[in-house]
Amino acid sequence: MKRSRSRSRSYDDRSRSRSNDSRRRRSPSREDYDSQKEDTTVDYVKLTDADAAFILGKNGKTKEKIVRVSGACVELPPRSLTLEITGGYEERRRAKKYVECVMAQRVGEVVLDETDPDFEEDCTVVQVPGDCVGFVTGTNGSFLRQVEQEYGTIMFFVHLKGGRSKKGDTEKLAIFGPWRGRRGAELKVMAAIESRVPELLTKDMEDHISDSEERGTDRRRLKMEEMSWALGKKGATRRKLARASGCIVEYVGNVAHMCGTRTERYYAGQYLSWIMEQLDGPVEIPTDDRDDVTVLHIPHDCVGYVTGLKRATLSRIEDEWGAFMLFMDRKDETVQKEFAKLAIFGLRRNRRGAELKVMSTVEGKTPGFFTKKTREGKESAEWGTDIYLFHGEELSYALGKEGSTKRKLAKAAACIIEYVGDFAYLSGTRAERSRGMRYLKWLLKQRSGAVRMDELGVSRRLEDIDLMTIPKQTIPEVMGQKGCGLRSIEEETATFLFMARDEDNQDALVICGATKACRRQAEHAIHAVVAQVQRGRRSGGGGGGYGSRDWDDRAPSWRGGGRDRYDDGMAMTKYRRDDRYGYDRWDDRRDDRGYGGGGYGGYGDDRRGGGYGDDRRGGGYGDDRRG
Repeated sequence: MKRSRSRSRSYDDRSRSRSNDSRRRRSPSREDYDSQKEDTTVDYVKLTDADAAFILGKNGKTKEKIVRVSGACVELPPRSLTLEITGGYEERRRAKKYVECVMAQRVGEVVLDETDPDFEEDCTVVQVPGDCVGFVTGTNGSFLRQVEQEYGTIMFFVHLKGGRSKKGDTEKLAIFGPWRGRRGAELKVMAAIESRVPELLTKDMEDHISDSEERGTDRRRLKMEEMSWALGKKGATRRKLARASGCIVEYVGNVAHMCGTRTERYYAGQYLSWIMEQLDGPVEIPTDDRDDVTVLHIPHDCVGYVTGLKRATLSRIEDEWGAFMLFMDRKDETVQKEFAKLAIFGLRRNRRGAELKVMSTVEGKTPGFFTKKTREGKESAEWGTDIYLFHGEELSYALGKEGSTKRKLAKAAACIIEYVGDFAYLSGTRAERSRGMRYLKWLLKQRSGAVRMDELGVSRRLEDIDLMTIPKQTIPEVMGQKGCGLRSIEEETATFLFMARDEDNQDALVICGATKACRRQAEHAIHAVVAQVQRGRRSGGGGGGYGSRDWDDRAPSWRGGGRDRYDDGMAMTKYRRDDRYGYDRWDDRRDDRGYGGGGYGGYGDDRRGGGYGDDRRGGGYGDDRRG
């Protein structure tokens, strides 16, 4: 099954790495597998038609899951049954193992060998009682998919080689991924089991404070009547606590589990205590001498505007940036003061994003409050903020519809970008700010039409860009009407794409992004669209995938979502973007965590048989068990 072009081993044990600075960490689901080194070694896996359909999954979801969890680049070229796996030795090993599990699942049991020396490196096994298996699986695998998405894992019910458990006693659920993702998913599954069979896991569970500096778990039992308050609407409060502290926070029954480093667990426990204390009234929290808080003073008449109806606006900012915010003044004191004090708790990066969002909101109601003395310029510090002053219609162009263009630039540059009044604030490390500023200026140059690389300063020496040549006759379709084709790929791959003329006056696609993996994904997406367009033209139609094979849905709607990749028959007279939309500062980024819907490919994703009609909702509370 495995075909490898080379076995050059640049082994790294990122799956076992632990951050020494937990307060400046990246997303938990990616931290262990994030790589600074590029490895272009390719392994090949031969597939059948049925295997390919199952590995791709519906709209490419299964393949993307393998990519996300393994850290490797996994591609199935058009009209090919040879899977290409690119990356470091460990990344390729993980990806091949997950592919093998998916293929085994299609025809029968997934069997794992506990004696494999790599078994415990990225695998956690949870014992699931037989009568809870359907509940944990969810309708067509819906609950497992939700957990995989939230924690960046991939999960299978498995049989361990040499295992002696009696059939029907318990089933073994294998969770693959980095440690933090596996631990979060494990607790989520435990919460589902506890919801199905109350007190099965928590009956004798006591409060506990771990001594571990790194991978520890603290437990705290709450009163059942406090659980709805601790969870929040659709679990929003729990997610807010987790992101603000950088800690895994899950509730198994009425026992709160907080997992992570000692510092993360301390902050998570403290934030949870404050939330519980709010049930009895306002909370007095000293903010002096704390390194997890930013205090922002805002006009008294803007407090309601920033808070929103039933705290909706403040909650939306918290949810977007993973911060925890409280007004520190009593109501009777607030009316007597000119300014209100807003405390923003969380990781430094999260606090800065939330702070800028609040500043933007206040500036919209009280122009000049924060920007009256602001000047354009750059900071020399490693961590800081650079500022750009917009001119004319640049602001609306750089914002995009409901803030879409701004968010795209921020994701591609891995930089915090927020617009406050007529200024763009770019916060982060020096490298992140530099990328963000370059991408912003390159975007604004496109307002006047076609651009040239030499005018922009685009060079192959820049480590965050790749250049790609596209057949000229396919450029209009790749671009799409008003750039919609490129925007879809940008959104899916966290990149910034545009056409520019090179020194030979030829059009080339510039692929910008903070990581090589994202740029590589964008390049594969463009190749898929070009291939689809060319096949459609050769056959005299509009594409159609792989002829009679209906399992391949990668093009033109690459990686799913149901969006057209290009506009049929509409050529673009100029290769330019059109992102000019109204200035809507408040974009609605609600987190829809519905668990329902569809299997993977034509096979479904019922990982433990199809007879279970259970659908667990709300982190173990308020579940809907359908027959």
